[in-house]
Amino acid sequence: MTTPDIAARRVLGTCAVLVVGALTLTACGGSANAKNSKKDGTGSAKTSAAKIVISAKDGSTGASINSTGVKVSDGRLTEVKMTVAGTGTAVPGSISANGSVWKPKEQLERGTKYQISATAKDGDGRVAAANSIFTTVTSANSFIGTYTPDNGTTVGVGMPVSFTFDKAISDKKAVQSHITVTSSSGQKVVGHWFGAQRLDFRPEEYWKAGSKVTMKLDLDGVEGANGVFGVQKKTVTFTVGRSQVSTVDVSTQTMTVVRDGKTLKTLPISAGSPQHTTYNGQMVISEKFVQTRMNGSTVGFGGEYNIPDVPHAMRLTTSGTFIHGNYWYNKGNPPFGREGTSHGCVGLQDVQGARGDTPAKWFYDNSLIGDVVIVKNSPDKTVAPDNGLNGWNLPWSEWIAGSAA
Repeated sequence: MTTPDIAARRVLGTCAVLVVGALTLTACGGSANAKNSKKDGTGSAKTSAAKIVISAKDGSTGASINSTGVKVSDGRLTEVKMTVAGTGTAVPGSISANGSVWKPKEQLERGTKYQISATAKDGDGRVAAANSIFTTVTSANSFIGTYTPDNGTTVGVGMPVSFTFDKAISDKKAVQSHITVTSSSGQKVVGHWFGAQRLDFRPEEYWKAGSKVTMKLDLDGVEGANGVFGVQKKTVTFTVGRSQVSTVDVSTQTMTVVRDGKTLKTLPISAGSPQHTTYNGQMVISEKFVQTRMNGSTVGFGGEYNIPDVPHAMRLTTSGTFIHGNYWYNKGNPPFGREGTSHGCVGLQDVQGARGDTPAKWFYDNSLIGDVVIVKNSPDKTVAPDNGLNGWNLPWSEWIAGSAA
């Protein structure tokens, strides 16, 4: 349906053709209109050779928040103004050095109406102009993926690339095929879907120490579900640090820390009690806290504990398994390394206030997000691969089977 203001512009455009005669106007949304002309030797008017294209067409909805901009061929942009329609708030942007492209300085907002006006000159100084009023894709009709690790970080060898999407993805192949993860080590990297909203990437074995990993997101405009489009377009790189894998042996209540193939230390620990056993399996450190509160009621233990200042805590599972310092250890219990007394976490000797030279502080200071902690010989089951960043517990054949690309 033609709206009144668009209809009005078309009428005005028709009148202009009648008055000027030879002057040609192109009224298509986002294309260039000749603003100035010069006559050749025969007395005929010549329009500007400059052709302006605004990527978001006039009257369009669902415009990109990343790639909306202005380009010109056979000329140079002289001025571009972009504002939030209705408020007149200016959107900062810049014209490239060669005058061919204008881009906004920052990503646009979703579900917002904008207006662009642009002028350019060709080599003879003739002026062309173009205008567009459009609306960007709304939050309801778009999806984003929260991902880890962050750009520029250094992580342990077990760190997967993990996406959590804010909406269910029905076309998994389309989404996965627009995300590429590569490593300078040359390792093959494959994605695996856990349900409709989580996609992780990893190689068959841990990342090679010292390698550089690059993740490219090209989801802008990709339809992940019916009428729901991606809006992200960026490149993220991170570095894999030294290799550190620590093995907790519940049968001996010890943890052996191995870095780059050499044993650094063997530390006494206190794993889960017989009533509250610790998961077996390969677990990846996903968060680190110098101090944090741990409340048993948040993980199904009622009021059994509520400790406001657990020191040197590092998360191993989403469900609440940590490796952390323990300063409240009952002095009537056997010393660390003799008996498991926790509610499923791995405890290390520590003092209140996260101060002092303790085993817990040493391990915290020497650990990276992405380091691997392996638990073995516990009477519990193996941790689920989607409970934390723990996809290493899936055999490679099963991991590949969960890929949509």
